[in-house]
This record gives sequence, structure tokens and C-alpha cells, in this order.
Amino acid sequence: MNIALIAHDEKKELMVQFCIAYCGILSRNTICATGTTGKLVQESTGLKVQTFLGGSQGGDQQIAARIACNEVDMLLFFRDPLKSKPKEANDMNLLRLCDMHNIPVATNIATAEVLIHGLERGDLDWRNIVK
Repeated sequence: MNIALIAHDEKKELMVQFCIAYCGILSRNTICATGTTGKLVQESTGLKVQTFLGGSQGGDQQIAARIACNEVDMLLFFRDPLKSKPKEANDMNLLRLCDMHNIPVATNIATAEVLIHGLERGDLDWRNIVK
């Protein structure tokens, strides 16, 4: 499975901790991420992470393009819902693309845990059929 990681600045540490906790599961998949998030995850876990540009430089749009081309099977997008973001339209576009292409997406740690356990059980194997 191809898993994309994005985290707002306020959620980057949470993403790192999540990836440390589920390093074993994540290591059996292909991971890509926006710049800083990917770098932090790679340094903290030793996972191989394909990094794109930083989110503010268009990395989230690079991931959106991969979603549109059916090259992402799951998006873990840890958002900070309390802060208004100048790029909120980009965030909504990512979520819209996930809805259009039936990409499982988690925007918080609770949903991410459900998805990662489902991934481990094989609940997301249907994505292989879609491709």
C-alpha cells in the first residue's frame, strides 16, 4: 500500500509519535510525505520516506496529484482544526480528492489508529482491486 503523510506544524510531533508506535506496520508499505513531516518521520523511525516539497511550497499539491492518479491508497493528514490556515482551500481539495477516489483518510489520531489496524488486518486489500 502507498501511504501519504501530511501534518500541520502543530501536529508534526503527534505524527512522529504515531509513526514510531506503528513503525512495524508502516515499514511493510510505501510511505510518502510532505517535506518536513517526511524528514522528521524518517529521522525518528528509520523508515524510508519519499519526501516531496514542504506543504507551504506545494508538497500537499504533489500528494493531491498522486491521489488524483490513484497512486495513494491511504492518507494520514493530521490537521489542526483550531487554527485558520491560509491554505485551507488546499486542505479541502485534498479531502475532496480522497472522497472522489475512495481513498481512506484520517485527519486525527483516533481515525488513524482505526485505519492502521485495518491495514494490518487486510481490511484495505480492496484497494489492490481498484488499481
